[in-house]
This record gives sequence, C-alpha cells and structure tokens, in this order.
Amino acid sequence: MNTNRTDTIAAISTAMAPSGIGIVRISGPAAVEAADRVFRSKSGKPLAETKSHMVRYGHIVDRDTVLDEVLVSVLRAPDTYTREDTIEINCHGGSLVLRRVLEAVLDGGVRLAEPGEFTKRAFLNGRIDLSQAEAVMELIASENKTAADSAISQLGGVMRRKVEGLRDEILHETAYIEAALDDPEHYDLDGYAAELEKVLCEVRREIRAMLETCDEGRILKEGVATVILGRPNVGKSTLLNLLAGEERAIVTDIAGTTRDVLEEQIVLGGVPLRIMDTAGLRETGDAIESIGVSRARSCAETADLILYVLDGAQPLSPEDRENLTGLFGKEGALQKEVILVLNKGDLEQRTTVEEAASLLPGAPLIRMSAREGEGLTALSDTIRDMFLKGAVQSSGEVYITNLRHKEALERANESLTLALQSIRSSMPEDLYTVDLMDAYGALGAIIGADVSEDLIDRIFSEFCMGK
Repeated sequence: MNTNRTDTIAAISTAMAPSGIGIVRISGPAAVEAADRVFRSKSGKPLAETKSHMVRYGHIVDRDTVLDEVLVSVLRAPDTYTREDTIEINCHGGSLVLRRVLEAVLDGGVRLAEPGEFTKRAFLNGRIDLSQAEAVMELIASENKTAADSAISQLGGVMRRKVEGLRDEILHETAYIEAALDDPEHYDLDGYAAELEKVLCEVRREIRAMLETCDEGRILKEGVATVILGRPNVGKSTLLNLLAGEERAIVTDIAGTTRDVLEEQIVLGGVPLRIMDTAGLRETGDAIESIGVSRARSCAETADLILYVLDGAQPLSPEDRENLTGLFGKEGALQKEVILVLNKGDLEQRTTVEEAASLLPGAPLIRMSAREGEGLTALSDTIRDMFLKGAVQSSGEVYITNLRHKEALERANESLTLALQSIRSSMPEDLYTVDLMDAYGALGAIIGADVSEDLIDRIFSEFCMGK
C-alpha cells in the first residue's frame, strides 16, 4: 500500500447492505472542495464557509441529477480521525445509493481509499500509535463483550503507556552508559552494574508478566474452544441449550439424536466460549452416526476445554471409564482442560460424586441438572478460574491479543536476558548497550516507533475498506 498522503481519498465506511444510514467518508487537503462539487445545501451556503464540526442539510447531485437527500458533517484538521480535513456524507443506506454518491465524489479527482487507509493516516499523522490502530480492527472484529473491552482498553492507549514506560527505563540507562564512556571524569560507573541489573530485572519482569497474558488474550479474542462429550442420551444437547439460553439442539429420549457438530458462541461468567455439542461416544453400526462420533473425537483433539457429561440417574457406565481412559489416561493422550459434569441432578441419583470423580482424578466435577439449570453458576466459576485466573480488568491491565506484539515482547525479553548475562559475566559496559538498544527497538515495534514501511503497509492492508 504505497499511497500518497497528499491525495484526497474517499470510501464507503458503512456496510453495503440495506440500512437506515450509510456514510461516504472523504479525507485529505481537498476534502471540503471535493464535497462542495457534489453537495447542494438547502441554505445555499457552501461547505467551504461552514465551521468545523457542523452539519449541513441538502442533496448530493451528479451534474443535474439528484442522487440523495443527505446530511454532511464538516470536520476540519487537526480535530478529526485522520488529523486531515474530513467530510462525512450521511446518505440513506443501501448499496446502490452509496455507490452512486461515491462515484460522484470520485469523479472530482478524489482517489478511492485503500483498505485501512483512513486509520493508516491517523497513525502516520501521529493521532494514534500502531497498537491503537490494530486495536481498531480488533474492536470491529470482536464477537463478545470481553474482547471488545480489551480492544477499547488498547485503543485508549494502555499498551502505548506501558511500552513507552519500559522504553524510557531502557533509554535512560543506555544514555547514562554512553555518557560515562564518553566522559568518565563526570560519570562514575563504579558499582553501576549492580544497579543496572536491578533495573533490567524489573523491566524484564514486567515484559514477562505481559507475555503471561497471551493465553488469556487469545481467549478474550477468540474464545475458549469447548467440546461437550459423553455417551448418548446423557444430556449433552440439553446442556448446550442451557448454556446458549435457547433451544439450539434437538432433545429427545432417543439415543443418538445428535449426529453432527452443533456450534454456538456464548459468554459464561465473562469467559467467551466457542462451544460444540457432539454425537454421543459409542460403537455404532449406523454409518451417519459413526461419522458424527468421528467428528466428536476430532473436535476433542483441537479443543481448549472438554465438558465430559455423565448421567447421574444411571449407574456408572464402564463405557465412560473406557472413553475417558482412551482420551486422557494413556501415553499420547490429549492434554486438555477437562470438567466432569454429573448431570440429571433433578432425578434420583444412582452414581455418587465419589464414583464419578474416580473416573478422572484431579479433574473438577460439577453436579448439574441441565434441564433445571442447577449447577450453572458452579460451572461458570470453574471455567473462569481455569482460563482467566480471576477477574479481567478492562482498564489499566494489558492483555496481549496480537501475535505481532507477542513476538516483539519475546525479542525484547531475549535481548534483556543477554544484557543481564553480560552484566553477570563482568563484560565491558559498552557491550550492554547493544542488547539494550535491541530491546528498546523491539518494544518500539509494538507502537510503531521502529517499524519498516513494508510492515506498516501489510498491517493496514488487512483492515476493512472504509476504515
């Protein structure tokens, strides 16, 4: 995306679908002039004479043809999304009218914006850093409240403030070393290595703490891949319906009703789950059901969490022990988080908690009645403790949800480790600065302080059109 920042650009910034309102956005030095060519104000006053952050009513015309009745927002630099003059034409929604308005704007010498180019200009013009720009797309793509809250936190600059603080620490120490090497009469390095070691250990501790949030960050962004397993007719589909809050799966007394994988996106206790109901695990001569059982086992291999459902109203089945042993109890077995769900607690119990727990010692066991909703809170709390280790703070806490950020933090951690090794080996001070500046640069890559133009182009090319 090698674009000219002096161009004036335009794009449709809302979905191309029938809706009440659609927006065509124009940004750049000639934005107001370009809009004036196609806008006819009801008052007759041109947009060029309109103050910033004012709205004008009128029509968009293409020569003598009226295309739409619109409201036009005039936003003057630098108080705009891109820090450039910006016009937003609020049309009626719908793909045809939006395309016609955009085409009229482009006929005036305005260029069609590349994907993500508005946000790229916001970054290049210093309104946001690169981590905030990436948070924009994470917010747009978020499918649950926790993911959205995390993206909003990063959009507010929590990542930038954290990274800039760490970079300031590193730069201060590097500058002191350089000054002492250039002017040893005024800067004393005696005993400095021990003090530097303390500072770098603390910086590295903070970086490692951020890296430890990567798993939680992935969960916030993608959700916990959760598979419901168990024998036929133990209440797996009833459990899915309870968790989803609606009748998503067919529930009957006939064993083997579920033959394919049903997937639902839910949030349980603040934890987003991608939950899958699967066919009951059993040997069967039914070809279709057999495929369903095979898919259930495949889902288990890629899951983060398995809810293994037991029928508490029946005596403990040898098949459950065989299933669990086959999945988790032998060499090469799945390494997954597992929760045993002793279901049908509303009926007379013929399997005790102790018997059920003996199937997979150490795994949490929740007594439930999926039909009545009993045990849902306990299940929610257990999953939250497993994956989020306490409350997720939507402000002030940094969660690493971006692979690029993770890789940059790993490089910074490695460079600081090398610097500490040099200190502990009593190496010359000028060798410290090489690794310190490598760490400084790696952290800078997160916020866009030290990144190549090619990387910037690649990041913004993944944005949606109009943003």
